[in-house]
Formats: sequence, structure tokens, C-alpha cells
Amino acid sequence: MKTHISVIIPAHNEERYIKRCIDSVKRSAKRFNGNVEIIVVCNRCTDRTEKIAKENGAIVVSNEDRCIAKVRNAGIKEAKGVLIVTIDADNRMTEGTLLEIYELMKCGKYIGGGAPIRFERYSFPLFCNDILCRASFAITGLYSGIFWAKKKTFDMIGGFTDMKAMEDVATARELKRFGKKVGKKYTVLKKNYLINSTRKYDDLGDDWLYFKLAFKNAGTLIKAARGDQTGLNELLDEMFYEYNDRH
Repeated sequence: MKTHISVIIPAHNEERYIKRCIDSVKRSAKRFNGNVEIIVVCNRCTDRTEKIAKENGAIVVSNEDRCIAKVRNAGIKEAKGVLIVTIDADNRMTEGTLLEIYELMKCGKYIGGGAPIRFERYSFPLFCNDILCRASFAITGLYSGIFWAKKKTFDMIGGFTDMKAMEDVATARELKRFGKKVGKKYTVLKKNYLINSTRKYDDLGDDWLYFKLAFKNAGTLIKAARGDQTGLNELLDEMFYEYNDRH
């Protein structure tokens, strides 16, 4: 039986969130008249993520890398679907997402694309964060959040760009560049969006979190933008790769 879409979910100790993410994919799959497989890539999990994923019908792949790009690529490698869709384990997709992706790809105009991002709740700081995200996406056209493209396209560009962070922007850029070569556009969903988790803001009780982190680590981030990676890996580990171990 042909698999039309493979949804890849990277997950590191996501027992609190993995079921609701899978459930959102299942609801979206019901609106799409095709076959969908869900692949959860368990990355160094020490909690019940794998058990919950299997109980909810997902295929589970194990991975030990400390690099989100490699984690996503491990899922893509195992995928049987013609189309690849990626979403993080603490986020959710809206019900029409998979159908809209399939229809956009079927028309033949697009190499792939991303999705608009909406927070699962709002406050003034999160509204400011939302505006910054929308502005950056609109200026660059490098929409991310949910990624989607044909599996053969990901294979041809070498999968997600091998970076510990900002791999989403780099991968969107590669998809856009490849699309230009073959006469297709990189686009964004118009009717559906990613429901972005506020878990870190909620856990730490601070909706200004990323503004404060950006200000506190401005020197490291500016040096990284200029090509000096000193201190960047340690900062990324603290902000992302070690977070789930602490919360």
C-alpha cells in the first residue's frame, strides 16, 4: 500500500507533549484521503516518550545525536512516504494541514514550503514575539515551523542542513535555492498554521524569556553571525538540548 505522506516528529523526553502532537496529526490525516505514517524519532529519551508514541500508533526510530538536523534526517531516512512533513513534538498542526500540503504539491508549482506560526496562548511579550516572527518570515520568505517537500527533494539537498540551531532557516534557504533551479517556488500554507508551544515560557514563568536571552547573550550571537562560533554550542545546549533534561 502506497504511503502518501510521512510525518516526522523529533522528540527528546517529550512524554508530556508527544500524544497531543500525534493526535493533531491524526485529526489532520482524517481530512486527507490518503495514507499517512507518523514517525517519532526518539532522541536520547529516558522517559516514556517511546512507549506513548508506540501506544498511539507511531513508528519509532532511535537516535543519539545532539543535533536536531540529524534527528530529523534519521526520520526522513526511514520514511516511506512520497511527501515529508516535519513538526516538533511539543507543537501541533491544524486539521487541514496535510490536505493543503498535498494539494499545493499536487499542482506542481512548488518545491515545498513552511507554515505560519501562531502561539497556543498570547500575552503582550508573546504578541511582540509573534510580530517579530511574522516580520522576519515576510522579509525573508523562509517560512519554517512545519516543513514539507517530496522525500526525493530532501534526499537531493542532503536533508536538513547539519547545524545545531538555525537549521530550519538554512534548510528553507536550500529548498528555496533548489526550487529556483528547477523552476518551482518555496511557499507557505495559506489556510493552516503551526500551533506553537509556549512550554518554556510557561515552565519558567517568563514570557520575555527569549528577549532576555538574546540581550544577555548578544555578544555570543553577534560573534556567531560574523563566523566566530566561540561559546555558541554551549549556549545552544543550555537553551535547547539540555532543556528537557531539566524540566
